[in-house]
Amino acid sequence: MRRSFKKGIACVLTASMLAALTAGCGSSSTEQTGNTSDTAAASAESSEAQGTGENGGESKYQTTYGSKQFDDVTITVELFDRSNAPEGSTITDNKWVDYVNQEMGKVGIHVEFVPVPRNDEVTKMQTMVASGTAPDLTVTYTYAYAEDYYNQGGTWDLSPFIDGGDQAQNMKAYLGEDVINIGRNAKNELFGIVAKRATTAETNLFLRKDWLDKLGLEVPTTPDELYNVIEQMVKNNPDGRTDVIGAIEWMFYNLRLAFSKTAGDPIKSKVANGEDAVVDYYDEGMRDYYRYMNKLYNNGLMHQEYYTMDEDTFKSYIVTGAVGFFEANVNFSVDVLRGSLLKTLQENVPGADIISIPNLKNVNDGKQYSGAYANGGLIAFCPLTADEETVEACMTYLDWMCSKDGGFVLYHGFEGEHYELDDAGIPVVMDAQYNAKDKDWIRADIFLTGNQGYFETVDDFNACTAKEAPGYEDHVIQNYENALTGTIINNTTYTAPSTADLITDINIVRDKYKVKCVTCPSADFDATFDEYMSELEKTGIQQIIDERTEYFSAQN
Repeated sequence: MRRSFKKGIACVLTASMLAALTAGCGSSSTEQTGNTSDTAAASAESSEAQGTGENGGESKYQTTYGSKQFDDVTITVELFDRSNAPEGSTITDNKWVDYVNQEMGKVGIHVEFVPVPRNDEVTKMQTMVASGTAPDLTVTYTYAYAEDYYNQGGTWDLSPFIDGGDQAQNMKAYLGEDVINIGRNAKNELFGIVAKRATTAETNLFLRKDWLDKLGLEVPTTPDELYNVIEQMVKNNPDGRTDVIGAIEWMFYNLRLAFSKTAGDPIKSKVANGEDAVVDYYDEGMRDYYRYMNKLYNNGLMHQEYYTMDEDTFKSYIVTGAVGFFEANVNFSVDVLRGSLLKTLQENVPGADIISIPNLKNVNDGKQYSGAYANGGLIAFCPLTADEETVEACMTYLDWMCSKDGGFVLYHGFEGEHYELDDAGIPVVMDAQYNAKDKDWIRADIFLTGNQGYFETVDDFNACTAKEAPGYEDHVIQNYENALTGTIINNTTYTAPSTADLITDINIVRDKYKVKCVTCPSADFDATFDEYMSELEKTGIQQIIDERTEYFSAQN
C-alpha cells in the first residue's frame, strides 16, 4: 500500500483540473474508465489474497457498519454548501448532521463536515488536495480528478477496505458490482467509491401543450416539425401574445442528437461524447445542427440574447408563459426544488400547460437517440493525509450510507413525519413544503452514495418522485420516460491525455464560435462554421480525438 505523498503532486493536480474543467454535475462525463472483463476475477483474487475469499477469514479492515467498534475516531467529510440552509440551521449545524453523528456514534465514529461552496468546489478541492488539507473523504463529479490523484500517489487504494467477503456488505448490496467497479483502474485498484444513480435520465424537450392543441398541431417528431411548431407559436400565437419567445437555447443536448452522424456508431458516439468542441469538430452532423439554430435565431424564433441569460431569468420567462419550447433537466418543469415551474405558470396563466416530448428522429437515419448519464454519480476518495484507521472509518461511514437507517433516512426522512408508505412500499411525501424546508435542501448533498436519492430500482424512483409533485404525477412519469426514448447514449468519463494541455485554448474557441455560429447572418453561416473548424484544428484538437478513438476502439 502506498504511504507517501509525492512532492510533485501539486503541479500534477493543477494539470488534472484543466483536464476536466468542463465536467461535473449534469455534465457529459460519467462513464466507467479503465475497466476490463477480468475485473470480477481480479476482485475475487484480491479478496482471497486477504483471506476473505471463498475460504472465509476475517479481513484486516472491518468496514461493514456495526462490525467494529472504533475508539472515538473523527473523520472529516466534504459537504457541498449551496448557501440554502433554512433559518435556524447552517450547513454544518442541523438535524441531519446531528442524525449522522447519532448513528455513527454507535460505532465510535464522529463525522465533522467540511463545507465547500458548490459553485467553487473544483478550485477549492484542487487547492485542498494539493496543499494536504483535503477532508478525509473528498468528493467530486469528475472521475478524472480522483484517478489522476491516485495515479500520482496522493490517495488511498480502497480495495483492501472493500473487496473482502465480510467487508462493506451494505455498500455491495446497494451499489452493486457494476457501480463499484467504475472507481477501479485496469489494475483493479479502487481509487474511489462511486455513487449509484437512481436514474440515468438527463434532459427533456419541453413544449407548451395548450398552444399546440389550440393550433391543431401534433407533437413534433422531427426537427422540421419542431421548427414549424415553434414558428406557429410565435407568428400565429393562439392567445394573441406578441411577446412569445419561440425557443430558448439552454441545454440542447438531445436536440443536438437529432442531427448527429455518429450517434448510431458505438465507437464514434463515445469519441464524440466528450467536451462540446470535440462533438462540434468530430461529428459532421453538427454543421446542420448549428445551421438549424442559426435559422431559428435569424427568423426571430429564439431569444436574441440567450447567451447572456442566467437561470433565474430563464425560469421567469417560463412561469410568465412567454416560452414555447426549451430543453432542460429531465424534470425541470415540475421539480419542487426548481420552483414547481408548471404549477407557477398555471397560477399566472390559467389553462397553460407544458409537456415533455419524446426525443426527435435523427435526420440521417430516422432513429431516436437519448443522451443519458452513466450509472455513477459523484465519486468519493481518501487522500493519503488520512491514516489507516481513518480510511477504515470513512468506508464504514459510506457503508452505513447504503443502509435503510443511513441513506434512506437522509434522503426520505422519517416515517410519519416526512412520508408514509403506500401499499407498494413507496414513500409518499406528507407535506412537500415542510420537507423542502426541513430536509430537501441538504438531502442530495449529504447522501454520498446515491445520486437522486435512495432507491432500489428505477421504477421506485419514478413512482416516488411523481408523488413528490401532487397533482403533477403524470407529468413526472412522462418526463422520465420521454428522456430515455430510443437508443440510449450514456455519457463518458474518459479524459484524453492531451486534454490538460489543450483544453484552455479549445474552450476559448468554442465559447466564441458557439455564439457566432448561431447569431451570424444566414448568408455568413458556412464561412463562420468553416472558420470555427479551422480555429479548433489550430488548437490541436485532433490529438484528443485520436486518443479518444484509440481508447474506445480498444474497449469495444
